[in-house]
Amino acid sequence: MAEAKEEDALDFKKLVPVLVVVLVDVLGLTILIPVLPYYAIAFGADALTIGLLGSAYPAMQFIFAPILGGLSDRIGRKPVLATAQMGTFCSLLILGFSGALWVVFLSRILDGITGANLSTAQSVITDSTTKENRARGLGLIGATFGIGFVIGPALSGLALWLSGNNYSAPAFLAAGFAFVSVILTTFVLEETHPPEKRGTAEKAERGLNFGRMKEYMLHPTLGIIFLFVFLNQVIFGSFQLTFAPFTLTKLGLNSLGNVIFFSAFGIISAIMQGGLAGPLNKRFGEQKLVYAGLFIFGLGFFLTGFTPSQPVTWYSRDALVSELAQGAATTTPEALEEQLQLLPEEGVEQGNGGLAYMLFTMLLVPIGFGTLSPNISSLLTKRADPAKIGEVLGVAAAFTALGSVFGPLVGGAIFEGIGPNWVFLIGGIAAFFLLALMWFRLKTVD
Repeated sequence: MAEAKEEDALDFKKLVPVLVVVLVDVLGLTILIPVLPYYAIAFGADALTIGLLGSAYPAMQFIFAPILGGLSDRIGRKPVLATAQMGTFCSLLILGFSGALWVVFLSRILDGITGANLSTAQSVITDSTTKENRARGLGLIGATFGIGFVIGPALSGLALWLSGNNYSAPAFLAAGFAFVSVILTTFVLEETHPPEKRGTAEKAERGLNFGRMKEYMLHPTLGIIFLFVFLNQVIFGSFQLTFAPFTLTKLGLNSLGNVIFFSAFGIISAIMQGGLAGPLNKRFGEQKLVYAGLFIFGLGFFLTGFTPSQPVTWYSRDALVSELAQGAATTTPEALEEQLQLLPEEGVEQGNGGLAYMLFTMLLVPIGFGTLSPNISSLLTKRADPAKIGEVLGVAAAFTALGSVFGPLVGGAIFEGIGPNWVFLIGGIAAFFLLALMWFRLKTVD
């Protein structure tokens, strides 16, 4: 009994440094979340263009994440993680100095090329845990993301407030956190994949190509998980950058208003992936939690599709147009007004009922997401060759990125072509179909 408890215990001396690095890195990411779509809107972008912007980063990550994941198996986790964070730092500086929409795209492309942060951090956790406690360890990464989702948007709001709603301020603040993460990785984080454990990694790296990814898709157990990772991210990515246009159209919220949602998302995600991941996994196992998480995730999406159109009581169209014009500091309110089709008209009935409804339904999304994330990663690592865990997680990151490429495009097209509500309605229905597929296939292969 004592031996079992020892196997189940986490070695926090090894985990704390990488979790601190992940937290600082996530802060750099989450500071941007509330403001990036508004940055694009300020340059005259519509929902489809915002979707294209959301696809730029994952398109590059799809190509490069498996390569960097396999490279971490061959040369170690630390240098790959440091390189990824340096790329993030440079991209955020470019974003802060951008004066046109194409420069915003350039910054996201650069970050995507070097964006192996999450998969490499997952490899570090995997190196430092056992099969018995791996879900708990990976859950701590999810909890760290949740904490970042709480603190990051709040810091973004503070930067906007102090700068008079200049959207460059959050970008520079995020760059500062990215630079700190580079320092921590270089001087604090210890290598968890030493040379003596890299014996077969060279073979793994040589296989990192599209043919190898196809081979993984045909694997009897890993293939269905990779398919799930891709389709689930299409659903999730469909609203990530169209979320701001949605709340702008339905509720008249500005970037500061979206802090409420992202902070709530982070709190719930931190609770699910940190405090509850281990106990739930121990009691129910990965597969049951994947089913439950996907159902709750889909339900939250579907119900959000019925959000009523009701601008909040503090909404002012003129004030929001002025904020957007000042945010990018590149145009005038008069010129911007002609390009904005997303804002509710003045004079419509205002109230907070729509906001209250959406706060309730959107809380289901992080509950489902927080249940899904660590258990899917745990399933992958338990069914993968131990010598190729970095590659497998890198390939998973690539399929996530591929889903993130299509997701914003699908979401933007639905938003523009059918209507804002259908982004969530279709996403919820798709999640239920995916649940049925997972239920059948995982029962078949186990």
